[in-house]
Amino acid sequence: MSTRIKIDQIEPGGYEAIVGLEKFIETFPLSQIHKGLIKIRASQINGCAFCLDKHTKEAYLEGETEQRVYALNAWRDTPFFTHEERVILALTEEVTLIGNHVKDETYQEALEALGESYLAQTILAIITINAWNRIGITTQMVPA
Repeated sequence: MSTRIKIDQIEPGGYEAIVGLEKFIETFPLSQIHKGLIKIRASQINGCAFCLDKHTKEAYLEGETEQRVYALNAWRDTPFFTHEERVILALTEEVTLIGNHVKDETYQEALEALGESYLAQTILAIITINAWNRIGITTQMVPA
């Protein structure tokens, strides 16, 4: 498998716009653990090897445990995640699989658990990793 076009070189302005969104999200008070869970779970669903490699390594550096990362694919069946994390993971799955829409119950539970500002930040973080996943998968980016 070889990498296809390098979007950052072919269309640097578009690529930089996504980088700008990523940098903006880094200014949010979203916890690094929450950001990591969002990035890893969306990347699992989308099957982006590059992003999975990158974001699991980052999560470990931020203090995430191997046990939780290994169980992330089955988070509903483990006691390892807080209520807020479960809400974030459910929302991440539904936004990532947007063709099925985000259920009113999921949205309402997220709003109640996170509040408007944190929910908005969470949604933007989910959308951003999905954009990165689509770049990584389409251009066949591979882990180093």
